[in-house]
Amino acid sequence: MAWMPKAITLGLALMQAAPGSAQVWRSDQGDGTYRNPVLFADYPDPDIIRVGRDFYFVSTTFVDSPGIVILHSRDLVNWQLATHVVPRLDGNPKYDLRDGGDYRHGFYAASIRHHDGVFYIAVTPVGQKTRIYRARSITGPWTYTVLDRAAFDPALFIDDDGKGYIITSVGTDGTTTLLTLNADYTAVTASKVVYYNKGAEGSHVVKRNGWYYLFNAIPNTLSMTISRSRSLTGPWETRPSISTRDRTGGHQGAIVDLPDGGWFGFVMYDAGPIGRMTNISPVHWVDDWPVWGTADAPGRVPERARKPIDGQPFAEPATSDDFNAPRLGLQWQWNHNPDDSRWSLTERPGFLRLRPTGADNVWLARNTLTQKGQGPAGRGVVRLDISGIGEGDVCGFGTFGKISAQLSVLGLPGNRRALTMRVTDATVDGPRTQVREAAIPIAGTRLWLRTDMDFVGHVGRVGYSLDGQRWQDVGGTFPLVYDWRTGTFQGQKFALSCFNPRPGAGRLDVDSFTLAPLTGTDR
Repeated sequence: MAWMPKAITLGLALMQAAPGSAQVWRSDQGDGTYRNPVLFADYPDPDIIRVGRDFYFVSTTFVDSPGIVILHSRDLVNWQLATHVVPRLDGNPKYDLRDGGDYRHGFYAASIRHHDGVFYIAVTPVGQKTRIYRARSITGPWTYTVLDRAAFDPALFIDDDGKGYIITSVGTDGTTTLLTLNADYTAVTASKVVYYNKGAEGSHVVKRNGWYYLFNAIPNTLSMTISRSRSLTGPWETRPSISTRDRTGGHQGAIVDLPDGGWFGFVMYDAGPIGRMTNISPVHWVDDWPVWGTADAPGRVPERARKPIDGQPFAEPATSDDFNAPRLGLQWQWNHNPDDSRWSLTERPGFLRLRPTGADNVWLARNTLTQKGQGPAGRGVVRLDISGIGEGDVCGFGTFGKISAQLSVLGLPGNRRALTMRVTDATVDGPRTQVREAAIPIAGTRLWLRTDMDFVGHVGRVGYSLDGQRWQDVGGTFPLVYDWRTGTFQGQKFALSCFNPRPGAGRLDVDSFTLAPLTGTDR
C-alpha cells in the first residue's frame, strides 16, 4: 500500500493510540487549581526566575544534546519548552560517546538570572571549570566565558546594585564559599568561606526585604535547609525545611516571586524510574522565614492547591512529532552528541532518517534519539518505513536508561528482515544485553512499534503491528529502573536507535511518533 499524506496518517495513528485526549498528565485542573507535579517527567535540579510576567525554568540535561533545557510559563503550572542553551556539548571528547561516553556527568545544576536586559546562566560541566552563559533573548544565541575554577552546583546571584556572586558548596562536605565576580561577570575577583552546613549542595540564593536566603539540598537525608543572613558573608542562621524522605515535598529548590508580590516555592523530589520531578507550592512568611505550604497546612507541599496566577491557557511541552519541520522539535535530545552525517530531516522530507552507527548495543550507539518518559503511564508509537534496513542493521524503538529495552528491525542476508527484542542493563562492568526474542520474521516495508511505560507499576513492554491496529506484544514485561550509580542519572526515556557493528548504506525512515496516555485497560 502506498504511503498516505502525512496529515492523514498522523491523525490515524493518534486515534489508534488513544481515542481521547493525547495528554498523559495535566497539572492544570481547569477550575483554578493545579495538581503536583506540574510536569510529570524528569526535570531535575530546577531553578526558576521571573522576568516581568514570564517565568523561566532551567533544568539538568547531563550528556543529552542539545544541552541545558529552558522552559517558559506565565503561571508556573502550564509550561512549554523554550530552548536549549548548548547546541552541542563541548569540552570533553567523551561527549561524542568515545571510550564508553560520559554517562551521569555532563551539564547539570545550572542557575539562571536576569539583569539589565541580559539572561545569565552559571553551570559547571563535570570535570571542567564553571561557565557563565549569556544572551539578550531566552532563545539565544548564547555565548559563554569560563571562570578560573570549578564551582560545584553554582548558585549565581546578582544583587540590587548589579554586583555578581556565586555561592557554592559540595555535599560531601558542606563548606559554603562565596565567589565575587567582576563587573561583567567574566572572572572571579575574590573568594571567601562564609558558612558551613554539613552535607549541603544544590545552592540557590534569593533576596527579600533586606534578607539573603540560602536554600540547600542535603542529599544524605533527602531534605532541604533554609539559611538567612543580612549579608552574603554571614553570619547565617539555618532551619530545616521540607523533605523527600518524610514525604513533605522534596529536597532541592528555592522560591520565586509573583507579579502581585506573593511567593511560590519550587522543589525537586525523587520519584523512582521516571526520575526527579518538580513540585510547586504556595509559600507564606512567618517572622521573615519562608514556609512551604499554606497557613492551614504548613511545612508540606500540597498535592493540590490554587494556581499562582489565574487566566492562563493550558500548555504542555511538545511530545508527538510528524517530522515535517526542518529542525528537530525541542522535545528531542540525542544521547551524547550525534554524528550529523548519519541522520537527516531533509533527505526524505517528512521523515526522520537514521543511518546506523558503529556499535553492537544501544548503550554505545551514537545517534540514539530520546525524549522524556511521561507519567503516570504513557504509550509511544512510531510509524516506520523499513525498506532501507541493511544486513546487520539493528534499528528500532523502545526505552533508554538504566534498563534499555529495544524492539528493533534486524537486517538479514538476502534483503530479509526480522524483529529482535533486546534488553540492555547498564552495570558497573559495562552494558549487558539479553536477547529476549531473537528473530521474528516480518514481511513488507511498513511497521508500527509500540513502547509502554507504566511508572505506577514500574514496568514496560514493547510490541509491533503491521497495520497500526492489530498489535502483538514481544518479549514480555521488563522493569523500569532509576539508578544514579550505573544508569544515566535520569528517568527512563523513549528512544529511537539504529546501529550495526559494521554499518553500511542502510537506513531507517521514521514517519511519526505519537504519545498518549496508557489507560488502565491497556496495562
